[in-house]
Amino acid sequence: MEKTPHLPLAMWRDLSPDPKPLNAPTASSPRILIVGAGIAGLTTAWALLDKGYHVTILSAAWPSTTPSKLLTSQIAGALWEFPPAVCGPWAMTSYAIWAALADIPAIQRDSGVAMRPSAFFFPAPVADDPVHAAKMREIAQSGVRGFVHTPALIQHFAVSPAYGARDAYALTAPVINTTRAMRWLLFLVRAKGACLVTETFDADLLGKEGELLRRYAAAALVNAAGLGSRVLAADKGVYPVRGALLRVRNPGTEEFPKVEAALAVSVGVFRGAAGGGRGTAAAAAAGSASAELSAETEADTEADMVFLVPRGKGILLVGGLVQPREEALDLIVSSPAVVRMRERAEAFLPALRGAELDTNPLVQGLRPFREGGVRVEREGRERVGGGRSRVVHSYGHGGSGWTLSWGCAGEVVGLVEEVLREAGEVVVGDRDGGWRAKL
Repeated sequence: MEKTPHLPLAMWRDLSPDPKPLNAPTASSPRILIVGAGIAGLTTAWALLDKGYHVTILSAAWPSTTPSKLLTSQIAGALWEFPPAVCGPWAMTSYAIWAALADIPAIQRDSGVAMRPSAFFFPAPVADDPVHAAKMREIAQSGVRGFVHTPALIQHFAVSPAYGARDAYALTAPVINTTRAMRWLLFLVRAKGACLVTETFDADLLGKEGELLRRYAAAALVNAAGLGSRVLAADKGVYPVRGALLRVRNPGTEEFPKVEAALAVSVGVFRGAAGGGRGTAAAAAAGSASAELSAETEADTEADMVFLVPRGKGILLVGGLVQPREEALDLIVSSPAVVRMRERAEAFLPALRGAELDTNPLVQGLRPFREGGVRVEREGRERVGGGRSRVVHSYGHGGSGWTLSWGCAGEVVGLVEEVLREAGEVVVGDRDGGWRAKL
């Protein structure tokens, strides 16, 4: 993927949670169109608004509080986890920004962003597995808070001795109440000046690029449409991975002590040390940002993955489910895959056997995967009528949208400004300014 050298986004230097833009746009500031109102679209909008650009977001749907109308970004478990090395810098940018928001009590309350202990469990000493050992060293050296590596975590978190966990490490990670966070992000970008337009697209954006830029007097277009990019970017490599999470009450009673930490099981733990496995359950539930999930991967991960994440004050999310290329959102609590998912979690944490289902017991959605991994780059095809396209893409994040969000948003800002310079448009902050190119 293309890379534009620039500093990663940082809170207070590039971003502010204040409703006013960090740098107010002027009459000469270009307008940027963003297609998509998921986590990728809204974080990109925030970054561009605070840089001093005008922003219009086009989307068929918006963050909602109605269970049947939730966006994919609102259904996600949203536990930050260190991804494959190729995406590590993006993840660490996001870690720092989410942590900065969580450190402000009023913002934590309004945004639903919190820092929580997050523990990951393994079927054998981590040091015995070169892949897990290398990842653990990278995490420990990355600057995350509260890193600790000890098998004592197994007993500390009341994991069943019969489950087969033999080692563990933990860190303090962003855990996000996605329904609240998405509504807060939408409020914030709107307050900062974003225009919201409800519009549905059913064709390649390349063919509509000129018309859209003229209609909205815009200088560049960002595609953050997730699964919609199968059509909007004419990308046949985009495909869904169905996921589901049970919602159970997390009251903190004698029968069911409150689960305060996020807990994830390494692939292979359920079958014991002989089962092997390379990825963590969180990675499988979130979706590795750089690898395609096959049917074989699905069978492997669903054999033993567990994903437990506290949500707000009284809900625990129980997962997970990984079903590549399954698009029907027709799961119910009694579906065999959901029953197996709960049984795995109860075998791992016996206290869950007394957990009561929430009134909205099951959420499900389609993670937007892409063969070849995340795409953050400029459109490579020539625009209709000639010349280089002004479309910038940001999609294919799998289930790692929240983990990679701010890192990818920073990349998009850099690519958008590359488009503007190439087109002779004003780039906010550039001393030389620019001239308005004819579309």
